[in-house]
Amino acid sequence: MSSPLYIRMHAADNVAIVANDGGLPAGTVFPDGLRLVDNIPQGHKVALEDLAEGAVVRRYNVVIGYALQALPRGSWINERTLRMPAAPELEGLPMATVKPPALAPLTGHTFEGYRNADGSVGTRNILAITTTVQCVAGVVDTAVQRIKSELLPRYPNVDDVVGLEHSYGCGVAIDAPDAIIPIRTLRNISRNPNFGGEVMVVSLGCEKLQPERLLPAEAPLLPMQRLGTAPALPAADSALDVVCLQAEEHVGFMSMIDSIVRQADVHLQRLNQRRRETVPVSELVVGVQCGGSDAFSGVTANPAVGYATDLLVRAGASVMFSEVTEVRDGIDQLTSRASTPEVAQAMIDQMAWYDAYLARGLADRSANTTPGNKKGGLSNIVEKAMGSIVKSGSTPITGVLAPGEKLKEKGLIYAATPASDFICGTLQLAAGMNLHIFTTGRGTPYGLAACPVIKVATRSDLARRWHDLMDVNAGRIADGDATIEDMGWELFHLMIEIASGRKKTWAEHWKLHNSLVLFNPAPVT
Repeated sequence: MSSPLYIRMHAADNVAIVANDGGLPAGTVFPDGLRLVDNIPQGHKVALEDLAEGAVVRRYNVVIGYALQALPRGSWINERTLRMPAAPELEGLPMATVKPPALAPLTGHTFEGYRNADGSVGTRNILAITTTVQCVAGVVDTAVQRIKSELLPRYPNVDDVVGLEHSYGCGVAIDAPDAIIPIRTLRNISRNPNFGGEVMVVSLGCEKLQPERLLPAEAPLLPMQRLGTAPALPAADSALDVVCLQAEEHVGFMSMIDSIVRQADVHLQRLNQRRRETVPVSELVVGVQCGGSDAFSGVTANPAVGYATDLLVRAGASVMFSEVTEVRDGIDQLTSRASTPEVAQAMIDQMAWYDAYLARGLADRSANTTPGNKKGGLSNIVEKAMGSIVKSGSTPITGVLAPGEKLKEKGLIYAATPASDFICGTLQLAAGMNLHIFTTGRGTPYGLAACPVIKVATRSDLARRWHDLMDVNAGRIADGDATIEDMGWELFHLMIEIASGRKKTWAEHWKLHNSLVLFNPAPVT
């Protein structure tokens, strides 16, 4: 951009963000006569009027702070010049008061997916090996590498083999009330639609999280296979398949590896028989998330995702938005959009639970914003929250999930999770996510082995520099080259292509996979 440009989100705002790459120097004059008092980096706020000490600072037509000192028109507004507002109260909120006009159903859109016996649909065909405890992680990793090199080439219809490794399972207060969160998270991830109903478990033997506790709904455990015998090919709904490393049959490390590889072959044979079939877009379960956010997140990428969210909901799909601390300051916007007072109350309950969780750690929601968020122009969590919420689009919120719970309904769902990228993604996988949308302004190579992750850049400069990591450039909105509607439709069509396996994300191309991180608010012993 050659001429100076700022972006104002609402007519009532008294600040705007500088849009030019590299920011603008002091003395720059905008077409409307605004003159910069300070050097202002790209994405950072400029005062559009004189602000007295204590004056309200407004962006998105929301109070994001109060001036700590007198700030003349053209000043740089940042976290050092603002006092953050108190958190909104959770009482007296509007409950299901907003009734958005019903959007016309969106029909005729399909993708090629893997239909599962339970009715869910996968976008990938992956063998997942569940682990009950961190102790077995190294063994499973060795086995997975061998499975990929020796077995996977024989099964061209299987996309990958992944070990569901984590840091839980023992050394924890497993009977504490909050321990149910990591347990049900791992349980539900093991049954993610992208795993085709195949459940294979590697256990150490002495851990607190025994296989039958992790997966109690499964049939009784199979006895260990005798070494050297070829395993039968049981039906997918047969007894839980467990390899226990402490079993007496195992003599030496390679005995353990051989057993895991042998059992994996059984599951790979079944998975290889599966074929993609045409299914409606309503079978997509999409998780939306942002990480490495900047001031453009709420201007370009997140509004585009919000438009695509509306398209998905109109098509009958399920969309989850999350990140408790990143919606906490907009709770009134969410409760008012709830489809029923009961849904609104469920959101309030999740916010209250998380407030108490943070208070136990002597922290509050202000701990959310990172140095990168602030460098990208987000002064505090209030401003960040306003840009984050728009990922949810405009349709009514029809359901609420507690951390680790599995999705059971269609529509727009609030899945309560921490804002941590890795924990949020892990919990959305547990809910049944088969496709992930991740927006970023500062940039992140984030990816998940269990699910395709489409990464959306907020700025064209990031998309240019990270051309082989970002899948979509929403910065074109700020550049004036595309509208939010254009980018929403582009993202919608890309989701169909990636869900069908006709395209891969950059994270899949480079095999960039972050580890699962279970949310464990219970004590560690």
